[in-house]
Amino acid sequence: MKRNNRDMRIASDPKLMLEVGKFSQEMIRAGVVVATGGIASKGTVITAVNGDLTTTDGPYAEAKEVIAGWVVLEVKSKAEAVAIAARFMKIHQDVLGAGWEGEAEILQVFGPEDFGPTFN
Repeated sequence: MKRNNRDMRIASDPKLMLEVGKFSQEMIRAGVVVATGGIASKGTVITAVNGDLTTTDGPYAEAKEVIAGWVVLEVKSKAEAVAIAARFMKIHQDVLGAGWEGEAEILQVFGPEDFGPTFN
């Protein structure tokens, strides 16, 4: 989930944390959660350009969004992943109000089995 830097309510609202916790436990009991975690607001970027590597430590003042956390789900379909993400986002709107803005991004994770026998 990405959130607007101006909206710090997400980390401080106890009702939101309670509701997200309930939802997370439901997903764990359903057996779809593989891993989950939060992400620090600062880090290091290594850039490769024209044969040179550059290391830059953050936080980055120009950042317009923050990736607040991540979850890896094992689901049967993209539609199932979309439904779970939509429920997660709805919890935020319900608790923080219709004016809350955020974004959940769904990406497929590939494993060695997805690349054929040369990777196995």
